[in-house]
Parts: sequence; C-alpha cells; structure tokens
Amino acid sequence: MIAAIFAFTPGLIQDSERKSSFTGDIRVHEAFESKILGNKRTIRVWLPPKYDAKKPGGYPVVYFCDGQNVFDGATSFIPNQEWRADETAQAMVEAGLIPPVVLIAIDNAGMKRADEYLPTKGKLGNSEVGGGATDYGNFLVREVKPFIASQYAVSKEAEKTGLIGSSFGGIVSFYLGISRPTEFGLLGVMSPSFWWDDQKIVRDAGNWKGKPDVKIWMDMGLEEGEQMSGPGRAMRDALVKQGFVNGKDFRFYEEANAGHNERAWAGRLDLCLQFLLSEVK
Repeated sequence: MIAAIFAFTPGLIQDSERKSSFTGDIRVHEAFESKILGNKRTIRVWLPPKYDAKKPGGYPVVYFCDGQNVFDGATSFIPNQEWRADETAQAMVEAGLIPPVVLIAIDNAGMKRADEYLPTKGKLGNSEVGGGATDYGNFLVREVKPFIASQYAVSKEAEKTGLIGSSFGGIVSFYLGISRPTEFGLLGVMSPSFWWDDQKIVRDAGNWKGKPDVKIWMDMGLEEGEQMSGPGRAMRDALVKQGFVNGKDFRFYEEANAGHNERAWAGRLDLCLQFLLSEVK
C-alpha cells in the first residue's frame, strides 16, 4: 500500500512549528456547504497580480484537489510541505511564462476523501471506500463553479478551465476531465492512483468511443514504485492509442529521485502549469 494515501483531517497533525506561507492575494471561503455531498469545507482562492474584477471574458481558472496542501504549510498534511502553488504561479505570471490565472484550492473531505475521489468502490485496508467521484464532479460543476463565477472574474470556457490533483486527487482529476470535457479542458494528473480497482480506469481508456477534447499533463516520480509507475505507463500507452500526441495535447513526465509527496508535486507544478496554460490566451 502506498504510504502517502491519506485522509487529511484538520488538527490531525499537531506541530508547533507550522508556519503560514500565503503569497499574494488569497481569499478564504470557510464552511462552503454542499447539498450534493452533504458536508462543508474551506475553499481558498488565489488571485493573480493586478487582478481585474471586470476583465472581459474572465481569467483562466484552475481548480485543485486536496486544497489544504496547495497554498499553506500551516494546513498541509505534512507540516510546512505544501504545493507552493501561490509562489509558483506568481513567479510564472510575473515572468510571462503563463497568463494571469485564478487558482481555486478546494479542501478534501477528511476521512471521506477516498469516497469522494475514487470513481469505483473497492477495498482500502479493511474498509470499502470509493464510488463517489461522479457526485464529487456534480459538486464541482453545480455548486463550486457557479459560486466562483459569481464572485470572481473567471472564464467559463473549458479550454481555459483546469483541474489538478495528485494521488487519489490525480485519479479524480483525470476521471472528471475525461467524463466532462466541456467543463474541464486542462488536466493536471500528478502521481495518479491508476492502480485502484485493478486498474479499471486504464482498461476503460482502451474502450473509449472517440478521443476527449482535453489537454493532459501526467507525471510520476520514479521512487514511487511499480504499483504507481506500471499503471501510469499503461495509461500513457492507452492515451497514445486513442490519438493523444505526447508533447502536443498530452505530456507524460517521469522524474528521477522523486517520491509520492507534496514536495515532489510542488517541484513539478511549474512544468505542469506551463504545459497546460502557456498557450491559453
């Protein structure tokens, strides 16, 4: 079992050395309620430098899974190890490597994380989990996206809307992008848990009727082990057979000396964002 497959619960890790590490203009929406999922969570929004609330057409927008880990070491699963998405995006926008973009970090559901993120039910330890990814997608599309659009200047175009996640967040990002390409056209699939349910999602990819109109970044750390890398490479091959072109609408990246953790994903996020967003206008 992959050691970093976890459920984040605020307060689970007590560490007096935790430090808040926000960079830039971040707005926090606490206790955002979902009628679809029957729970509440925090949503954090990072706005780009010189954000214009009246920008015609809105900014490109990227939604992140496991939002606790995205901006702040004070809330991240491992103390002070976060994705540094705010620092990375700010530096890239200021350098002209990506266009100004709005980032949305959506907290996971703690102990229900696996239920929401996994497309099918299966055994994790002694518990049966998963099967709620479709409902999670409904939550994003019917509740989160309309709320964000009502509060911020974001694009409604799929080709300017991204979804990024790692591990279980990687599999749900892939699943929702492939099943809802008119909602999420840019997919950041980092260290995805394609091994889940005997690689069903990989097997399903070989039976698609038509190639989804999405752009996909997919990556893996070579220290994650065969359980992760084997299914990841199998999905790479399945996507190529479906007509995705590596380096054009798809990129598969393997990083040496990288494991299954926030530090590794933070280290690759610039590559992911640049591939997905550099041609977005």
